[in-house]
Amino acid sequence: KHTTGNLDHPSAGGRETFKQVLLLDDLRKALKRINLDQQGEPWLDEGGIAQAIGTLQRLGTSKLLEANQRATRLIVKGTEVDGVEGWDQGRARHVDFIDFDHPERNTFRAVNQFKLECPPGQPHKHLIPDIVLFVNGIPLVVVEAKSPDTATPMEGAVDQLQRYANRRRGLGLVDVNEGNERLFHYNQFVVGTCGVDARVGTFSSLAVHYLGWKDTSPVPMAQVAAEIGKAGQPLTAQETLVAGMLRPANLLDIVRHFTLFMEIGSKTTKVVARYQQFRAVQLAVQRLVTGKTRVQDGELDRRGGIIWHTQGSGKSLTMVFLVRKMRS
Repeated sequence: KHTTGNLDHPSAGGRETFKQVLLLDDLRKALKRINLDQQGEPWLDEGGIAQAIGTLQRLGTSKLLEANQRATRLIVKGTEVDGVEGWDQGRARHVDFIDFDHPERNTFRAVNQFKLECPPGQPHKHLIPDIVLFVNGIPLVVVEAKSPDTATPMEGAVDQLQRYANRRRGLGLVDVNEGNERLFHYNQFVVGTCGVDARVGTFSSLAVHYLGWKDTSPVPMAQVAAEIGKAGQPLTAQETLVAGMLRPANLLDIVRHFTLFMEIGSKTTKVVARYQQFRAVQLAVQRLVTGKTRVQDGELDRRGGIIWHTQGSGKSLTMVFLVRKMRS
């Protein structure tokens, strides 16, 4: 894991210019490290690495939502590159961008004040999100932090995130583009925070859809409090969200199983799970894996159970997330 300070020059983050959003040094090293042959040895050469990165960079559309759908599929499913001579008749080989099964093998980097150039003709020359979280050089999470001393800090954080992704024009709040959508081609969710509060949404979320994350499952909240030196004390909303969503294993789980695209009216939007859906799926999978069958129990099949939902709380989405996690 790495935390990087202000990057006053793009080369400090493995970029050639402030137009680039991928940290290419991290990405190249990760591709070589996590893609192994049957003997557990790296096999990707420079040509294969360049081909994989090119697929991730050239998404074939200028529309943000379509680009994010294509990038998300590549992040979760991987891609194919040309085969290696003498190996399996030179057939195309699968390449992963992230090792979801072994979180410790990935590079997690938090970049403070990530400077990014805006396209020409916009009112701002650069945008500088407060924190961008990268996995293997891919920007998956954008965090905007505001001072709690301002009048409406959380609303300001959400508004800033919408500006960065050029969403305010579509909402009729401005009549010009004012951000850089390429930062959000790979984005899985965004976080607005102020003081001890924090809320999560996606780049397509309206302000009303930003919600808190109120549990640290599957790690107990008391354990998290002890880990950060607050044993016996309650966690703040910010601490709970960070521990529940941004712990490396949890972040990868959310990216792999708990984001999706859905139609709402005539529009497609990106959705990230609520904390209760994430928690319910963790418990259901644990029961399915560890519960006794009827034969083992001697009376009942103990692998089932009940998940209580209120009306409109996302029962169907919980089942989608559950099936996705069961499949992998």
